[in-house]
Amino acid sequence: MFEDVEEKVKMNNQLFFSHSSESLQELIKLMKAQKHRTIVMWAFDCAKETLKQFEEKYPHEKRPRNCLELCEDWSKGKIKMPIAKKAILDSHAVAKEIEDKEYGALCHAIGHAGATVHVETHGIGLPIYELTSIVLKFGKENYQEHIKEKIKYYYDRLMFWNENIDKINYNWVGFLLKDNLKHNDKTKASE
Repeated sequence: MFEDVEEKVKMNNQLFFSHSSESLQELIKLMKAQKHRTIVMWAFDCAKETLKQFEEKYPHEKRPRNCLELCEDWSKGKIKMPIAKKAILDSHAVAKEIEDKEYGALCHAIGHAGATVHVETHGIGLPIYELTSIVLKFGKENYQEHIKEKIKYYYDRLMFWNENIDKINYNWVGFLLKDNLKHNDKTKASE
């Protein structure tokens, strides 16, 4: 299940997971079947824990938090994309500035979670970077169980949002409401 990860760890790659990682295929399959809004809420939800972990070590660095807050405002139509885009890029910039691979990966994960408002395919960036951070934290000998637990958490949270996205009271920006039509068309086409 982790052969591709093991190879990337050996080669000292910057990222240990990708779209083709065997361990992420079930999650990716489930993500592809979701409405854009579902992926957005899932990304915001999962990134809150990522942000909490980051802020425990870097409590004075506010750019990742700002990224999530402004992207949430964007998803509600309170701000326009250029403001959110700057916040996303600022979160990614923190990763380079802190010279801490483990926590830098968390900043990238948060940036991708925010960018999910723009395009749902950014959503997979959250696990790709956060799981890389977990490998860095626990080392190449001890990461497997932590990764399995985290992937299960992602999957479970995505199932929660799949079941509840239309039940929440959330003031969505117009372009995120259009996914109901696309999703319904995809569902009819697959029947």
